[in-house]
Amino acid sequence: MKKLVKILIGLVIVLVLVGVVAILFIGTFVKAGVEKVGPMVTKTPVTLDSATISVFSGNGALKGFVVNNPDGFKAKEAIKVGTMNLGIEPGSIFKEKKHIKIIKVEGPEITYETGLTGSNLGKILDNVSGTASQDEKAPTKDQQTTKTKLQVDEFVITGGKINVGAAMLGSATIPLPEIRLEKMGEGPDGITPAELSKKVLSAVLDATTKAVAANAGKLGDAGKLRSTGATDQ
Repeated sequence: MKKLVKILIGLVIVLVLVGVVAILFIGTFVKAGVEKVGPMVTKTPVTLDSATISVFSGNGALKGFVVNNPDGFKAKEAIKVGTMNLGIEPGSIFKEKKHIKIIKVEGPEITYETGLTGSNLGKILDNVSGTASQDEKAPTKDQQTTKTKLQVDEFVITGGKINVGAAMLGSATIPLPEIRLEKMGEGPDGITPAELSKKVLSAVLDATTKAVAANAGKLGDAGKLRSTGATDQ
């Protein structure tokens, strides 16, 4: 009996240690996953400074998330996020379908740059759409990674700003309206990272173009100032 108790105590200690190790290192797995799947989806470099997620509470944070611009654009970065908070249903972390209750992106900085063949965000969206379409066909081994099943109850982007660089209008920084998406991937098939990225990028592009149109006067004045060499006193 004493031997059995000792074995059970030993098993409990091992389980606790495994749990602690998982909490300490799951962030590393998330970082590696983002930096592997991100470029496969956007076809541009994607980096993440750090990630912390608790397997017990499901709460976590991603910091220093950056999506670089496609080739052919001046700015290096298209999307930069300081902090992204998320809440995951704890029991789903190790399941086939991950249930994410909320993703809240705070203070993102978006660069909207236009060129001869369109905008940088439009190009990234085209890349993401192409990845999503490939997912619907017979995927390669690497593409299987992009087919992870997700359910996202709420995706919120708040406090963002847009750095606009338009050849004809000039440059300016304007606020990004709050974006809120809900109830994505509720069915048994869920939603893939590529499909989620497509929805979010579509919403960001739509909000950005509307914000740019609403602030066209400000952008036009900025372009006139630069073309005449005038500056504020």
